[in-house]
Amino acid sequence: MTPPLILIFGPVDPTGADGLPADAVTSARLGCHGLAAATALTVQDTAAIEDIHPVPPDLIDDQARCLLEDMPVQAIKVGGIYTAETASVVAQIAADYSQVPLVLHLGPRGLVAEDVAAEDDAQDLLAATLELVLPQTDLVVIEHMRLAQWHADGEIDLGEAATPMHALAAAGAQWVLVLGAPVRPGHHANVLLGPGGQTASWPWQAPPERNADTGGVAATAAAAMLAQGLEMPKAVEQALHYAEGVLATAFLPGMGRRIPNRLGTQ
Repeated sequence: MTPPLILIFGPVDPTGADGLPADAVTSARLGCHGLAAATALTVQDTAAIEDIHPVPPDLIDDQARCLLEDMPVQAIKVGGIYTAETASVVAQIAADYSQVPLVLHLGPRGLVAEDVAAEDDAQDLLAATLELVLPQTDLVVIEHMRLAQWHADGEIDLGEAATPMHALAAAGAQWVLVLGAPVRPGHHANVLLGPGGQTASWPWQAPPERNADTGGVAATAAAAMLAQGLEMPKAVEQALHYAEGVLATAFLPGMGRRIPNRLGTQ
């Protein structure tokens, strides 16, 4: 039997800590087959990213549509996208395949901007992602610290929303999963906000120090669960259980960050 198919937009991370190599392992471990649309090639080791080479948007579009026209994809996961033009391409593909659940991980945006032009590009990318991709999203996954920083920097407009999480929902995401959100002094949780304001939460444990990834594991696992037909709250619960296990058993192969042990649990 053909396993459920997940189309993954993301970078090729040579360390296997993140991006397409890592997501392929997560997909396989959870009973799915991962298809890849490469958005960038990175030069990096476990300690740092030295360079990022974005793939031209038209080539990303060709990669994805070639696969989508050939195989019945059950879920789409969007990870690292590095230009506003790429965000536009991904949004158009998502609109054309709106029946396919889409999970968006709002993770790191790349290298630290070193000049005004680079900072403008980063802001344009975030704006394009929030304006174009987010409204196509069934589930958006983001770490609390990143969301709080964007809000502090003025990059998330609350409008009439009560919190930045609610602002993401108001911008079009059907479900929003915030990892490590403070719920009371000294206590954090993974909080899921759904249609109509319904919420669910699960205890959050800080990952090991020097960990390479948090939200990416959960986002890919959630896509795998959705591809297998689970309803959103159950898919998120199962994804968080898997992510907690692989992060707890992360290993340290080099001199930099830990790599989640994606084969260690299910």
